[in-house]
Amino acid sequence: MRKMPKHLAKIHWALEGDGFLNGRYSREHSWEFDGGVRVAASPSPHVVPTPWSNPAHVDPEEAFVAAVASCHMLTFLWLASRAGLEVREYTDHAEGVMSKNDQGVAWVSQITLQPAIRWGPTPPSHETLSHLHHEAHSQCFIANSIKTKVTVAPPPHQM
Repeated sequence: MRKMPKHLAKIHWALEGDGFLNGRYSREHSWEFDGGVRVAASPSPHVVPTPWSNPAHVDPEEAFVAAVASCHMLTFLWLASRAGLEVREYTDHAEGVMSKNDQGVAWVSQITLQPAIRWGPTPPSHETLSHLHHEAHSQCFIANSIKTKVTVAPPPHQM
């Protein structure tokens, strides 16, 4: 049996100045990944107001939406290639929606994928395209790891 990979991320925050105990401190931090990419991160200004957040940085909720959309796309591209369908371009304007659960805790309850796809010489039928998106969702590692409802906006967009 093949050993499953680990995925690493280093999250770093440090206090600058005073104000920690009264909540008046910056929540800006960084994410660093095993390949060396460093991302400036912050809570959403919808959750923590500026100046204690930075709207120019990536927030965890939008990173979550991007991870779901990216995983779906990568799985979709692999399935399309296996089916002999050439994808020349894929752009998704994914959208996550926050709501409160039964305990009143906010969570990303819905992600809508809105892919626009430019095909090679032979685009698939609507049925094949729907099947590819269904299979991409069912095989996506991230989608299999979450309870958030993920849908592809009907009909899947074409470029």
